Amino acid sequence: MDSPPPKPPPQKSLFQVLPRRSELSLQNIQFLDQDIVTHQDLLTRAPLLLSDLTKECSNFDSHLLNLRRKLTKLAVSWISRSFSAKSSLSNVNFLLENLSLQTSQYGISSWKVGKVLVEEIPKLVKQVQRIENIRKYIDTALQLEALVGDLEDGVFCVSGLHARNLFSEKHRTSLKSIDFGPKQERILEAIKMMNNIEEVLVYIEKFQAQWHRLLESVDARVDKILVVVRPQVLADHRALLASLGWPPKLLTPKIDSGEIAGLSYPRVLMQGDKSKGYSQTFLALCSLQHLQRRREDRQHNIIGQRKSCVGLWAIDELVSPIASRMEYHFSKWAEQPEFMFALVYKITKDFIIGVDDVLQPLIDKARLSSCSAKEAWVSAMVQMLSGFLAKSVFSVLVERYRDKQIRSEVIASWLHLIDHTVSFDKQMRSLLSSETPFFLESKSFEGLSRGLSVLTIFCDRPEWLKIWAKIELKDAWKKIQPLLKDERAWIIDKECDVVIGTESKHFVLSTRGDHKAPLVAESALKIAWEMIERSQTLPSLQPRIRFIRSTAARFFWYFHNGLILRCKNTDFSLENVDASLIKVCGSINAARYIESKMQEWSDDVSFLEMRIAEKDSDIDRNNEVLGNSCFFGEEIKSLEELMNNWLMEIISALLHHFETLSWEYLQNGRYFVQENLHRVPAVTDLAVSFDIVQALDALKSQLHLLKMSLNPKDFLDLWRSVADALDQFVSRSIFTSGIRYSSGGINQFDSDMQALFHVFQPFCYRPDAFFPCIREILKLLQMSKEEVKLLQVALSKDKNGTKCLHSLGISHLTFDQVDNVLSNRKCRS
Repeated sequence: MDSPPPKPPPQKSLFQVLPRRSELSLQNIQFLDQDIVTHQDLLTRAPLLLSDLTKECSNFDSHLLNLRRKLTKLAVSWISRSFSAKSSLSNVNFLLENLSLQTSQYGISSWKVGKVLVEEIPKLVKQVQRIENIRKYIDTALQLEALVGDLEDGVFCVSGLHARNLFSEKHRTSLKSIDFGPKQERILEAIKMMNNIEEVLVYIEKFQAQWHRLLESVDARVDKILVVVRPQVLADHRALLASLGWPPKLLTPKIDSGEIAGLSYPRVLMQGDKSKGYSQTFLALCSLQHLQRRREDRQHNIIGQRKSCVGLWAIDELVSPIASRMEYHFSKWAEQPEFMFALVYKITKDFIIGVDDVLQPLIDKARLSSCSAKEAWVSAMVQMLSGFLAKSVFSVLVERYRDKQIRSEVIASWLHLIDHTVSFDKQMRSLLSSETPFFLESKSFEGLSRGLSVLTIFCDRPEWLKIWAKIELKDAWKKIQPLLKDERAWIIDKECDVVIGTESKHFVLSTRGDHKAPLVAESALKIAWEMIERSQTLPSLQPRIRFIRSTAARFFWYFHNGLILRCKNTDFSLENVDASLIKVCGSINAARYIESKMQEWSDDVSFLEMRIAEKDSDIDRNNEVLGNSCFFGEEIKSLEELMNNWLMEIISALLHHFETLSWEYLQNGRYFVQENLHRVPAVTDLAVSFDIVQALDALKSQLHLLKMSLNPKDFLDLWRSVADALDQFVSRSIFTSGIRYSSGGINQFDSDMQALFHVFQPFCYRPDAFFPCIREILKLLQMSKEEVKLLQVALSKDKNGTKCLHSLGISHLTFDQVDNVLSNRKCRS
């Protein structure tokens, strides 16, 4: 009887095959809990999970096989090089043994020893160095291969998990998934590994620059990894921000009505798990940016030269969603830019304290040196507004500016927008004043970094900067033209008159009153300084230099030409001399005041920096006039020429009038020949010749008018020049007239010259000191007959009569002039 067939072994259930939970590691439990939650999930999702894991294991096996092949290839290469080195060392050993035999007691071969020392030993050293370099290269390459390989494995694992989790229901509903924290830790670990790789690359860049192909190879592989990591980090950060309710809503009704309202602050932004999750993504983004900065510094060979960090990717991610909401309102305020600036400023101000309190510790934890959360927040908001203005406002104005029919309207809108822009930049700087006070307190035009000024848009667009400069210059000239034509603006204040020749401090001129400058000069300086101040927030030196050269400097040239035209429209005839003198003095005073202010500006450190930068650039290559350190050197030089030229015109006019009125006196000589003369009592109780009274009176009144109208510095030079010119004129007339002076005539000439000296008495204590030739002529004329004979004898015997004349106090007359004066003397007891 057949035995019954054996019963098949009982089928074990799927749950009996699985290991116990206590036998699994914590990592395995987290992995399973992520995808398998219920028993139904085990039946439905297990096959898919098994398929994914099988595929990943296959990929890992393939990658491991590739690594083994590379390692084998490198090992074979090393072995071949090792055999070559071994052969070289064997040859060297053989040569050294021969050297030992040849230098033993059995014999010495000096020429072979010399050959070894001179040829073989250096070759050996080079070969050893070559082997050492190869060893270092291989060690470094293997180290980098291990680091990059581990990095690729880690990134591949993280990206694979990320791709699966994107489609899970749990990820879509909440970011508090179990794997979020571990995934961020793996990302931070990957960034740390890339920093370690960067350390090795920096060492190679500094000490082994010839390994550039190794650098390029590693950089290429790291770049591929960054292409995967950075979008992933950004996506996680943006998803977390969206789950936190960022950005908060704008109060739309108030904004639409023209009121500026801020954002409602989300109070749950930094609480509990959300705070931890945001901190992790923020740190990951900051660490990634720090890595990117290090790589850029190495690749551009500026390691350690970057001084500050303004923009932060994490802060930009906060601003980006705000910008998308604000641009809708900006588009409706194209004709009212003040609303744009007010809204951006209010939002920036409302959040700056919270940003500093919450995010600055995270930045410090990420070890981003020289990075400020407040600066990054302000910079991101400014750049957001700059981008909109450049794209939607200034670009439209530039196009409309080309239409001449509506250019005047465009100019008004442009200037209105610039005024608000400059004011906005100052407001934004004030938000950083507590942290960086030099932005506000420094008088230098250092300017802000590129991210902290709306005017940055002009730094990248020279054509726009040129249009802005043209508009500013045209508006400035439009303001000053009515003042140039208004005589009331040229009135010289007489309230600050000083007494000449008493104290030197009177010539330290600083204010408009000290220079006796008309109001039009103050207005011109104010207009020019306003244009310079508008460029204060231009962040780059070269655009600022070009703007000032095209506006303020050119404006001074226009004003200079206006001064010249005003001076030329004068008539120095005797009938109109007083009005002409006042008119020219006003122009000279204006030029002197503006020249002093430009020199004061040029001595400021900001203008010195611009002058140095200008010399180092191409701007100054074709401008040899600006060879000094003065920024306004050419403008100052032109004003000095104007003042010198018209001071000479005044001196010439005074001398011409004196010559006209005194011609009869100097050429006739009747007063110097006769003994009985008609005399007019003078103020100094001296007898003055009638024919010179009118000339002295006109000279005195003109000098008094000039003293009241001309600034003290130029008047000092003027009256001294007039005195010197009169000294030369009168003495030359005496030498050429041939008049013979009687005893009474000599006394009369002395009285007349004392009257001339008296005209200059209000300006100095000893006016005769400024008439040396006349004084020496009087001394010769007043000598007695015996003194004249002794002088003539001394001059005839002494070949070098200079000492003799100097002993008599005569140093400004030549021998011929002395002889001429002595020969024109009549007998004098």
